Amino acid sequence: MAQAKKIVLYMLIVFVLYTIIKTPARAADLVQVGFEGISDAATSVGDFMTELTK
Repeated sequence: MAQAKKIVLYMLIVFVLYTIIKTPARAADLVQVGFEGISDAATSVGDFMTELTK
């Protein structure tokens, strides 16, 4: 089972590197979307906490 996890991890790393090398603009867009989602979630949690304290 540990061997299978290691193989899947290596395949994932190779896929990510291939995507970055083949289409760097698309990879950058995906990273930007991910960070925007995290930022929006953090903002929403902050707004929620602010409303709780009012």
